[in-house]
Amino acid sequence: MLNEDYLNFIERIFIKYARIDTRSDENSTSIPTTKGQIELAKLIENDLKKIGVKNIVYDERDGYLVATLPANTDIDSRPIGFIAHLDTADFPADNIHPQVHPVYDGRDVVLNKASNVVMRVSDFPNLKNYKGQRLITTDGTTLLGADDKAGIAAAVTAIKFLIEHPDVEHGAVSFAFGPDEEIGLGAKRFDVEKFKVNFAFTLDNGLPGQLENETFNAAQAKIFIKGTAVHPGNAYGLMINAITLANRLVAALPRDEVPEKSKNRDGFFLVTSFSATITAANLNVIIRDFDKNAFINKKKLLKKVVDQLNSEFDEPKIFIETKDQYHNIADAIQQQPYITDLVLQAYSRLGLETVVHPFRGGTDGNALTEKGIPTPNLFNSGENFHGPYEFVTTQGMLLVAKTIITILEEHHLNSKETAKKFNATEKSGN
Repeated sequence: MLNEDYLNFIERIFIKYARIDTRSDENSTSIPTTKGQIELAKLIENDLKKIGVKNIVYDERDGYLVATLPANTDIDSRPIGFIAHLDTADFPADNIHPQVHPVYDGRDVVLNKASNVVMRVSDFPNLKNYKGQRLITTDGTTLLGADDKAGIAAAVTAIKFLIEHPDVEHGAVSFAFGPDEEIGLGAKRFDVEKFKVNFAFTLDNGLPGQLENETFNAAQAKIFIKGTAVHPGNAYGLMINAITLANRLVAALPRDEVPEKSKNRDGFFLVTSFSATITAANLNVIIRDFDKNAFINKKKLLKKVVDQLNSEFDEPKIFIETKDQYHNIADAIQQQPYITDLVLQAYSRLGLETVVHPFRGGTDGNALTEKGIPTPNLFNSGENFHGPYEFVTTQGMLLVAKTIITILEEHHLNSKETAKKFNATEKSGN
């Protein structure tokens, strides 16, 4: 399906995209939040135009680049979408120097000899699975950006293949490349009127064969604590130490409901930031749970802790603002079982061992699902995201491209079979 030329192509464009600093900035009010994301979107747009894409639009209002390929068959099928994000996580992303190990030997990888940064197989045993493949790593000083530039490169490669092989029949398909996923803003701003699909797939984190059709429910609580400073020698009955109150608040949360002690379907509380003096403390706490009722109860528990501490004073000293960030996509996906069945068909045809499990996080698919486009997550073949040990293989990225193409082919065949049965029913009815 995809020969050596495509292998070289996907590696070349991935490295080109990876070198652009697209780290998002949650403190920025720009759309996108950083200029590098615009630079990357324009580069992708230019590459797609060279490939031959006619219908492609970059929208400055939401920072999304959307490319659409029309159906090349008369068979009526529901339009499908694929999404990959432009930004990278909050980790150094300037002066990225991807290192290509053409035939990985299965041993420890020296990322940076001068700084003695080594990716050891003993620390990352999955490395052994990639022996003989083209391994792409960082130089030990930055992240790589496989999350999600591996997904972007796969999407662009799949588009190239489809345009160069018009004999591969498919329905209408749209590809969206969006900003600020890592800070949870991109898809919330996405004007889906220009993304005319019935369902879609994100090409985000994960290994081949993975299907994530369930995510956390997520909320963030911003907490401010007002203290009172008095000379320590005269503080009895007068001082209100915001640091002490903050510590008591955190200590009152369930000790075992934290990320480092949770797995599978466990939820958790996580203090993501904490700054304090005697007179003022600021905390950010995120809440995660797959179960809707457990999620609600966690929010209630945090509020109860705040209320209990405030009850010790004549007037409140602790102020909390809690906002939901996204919700579990499971219900929407379960209402359309065809979406999961389609992926399983494609994976089976590709010989992939399917692993269906909940994603302990969120993707752009959460916001898209809430906007009426059910969007589970597939995979992008990368590992160790958001840090200097991030890596991906060229073969792994090409497998993502193959998966996109196979899903489109299977969808077309399913639509063709549905049309055939409908026509047979019509004839028998006559």
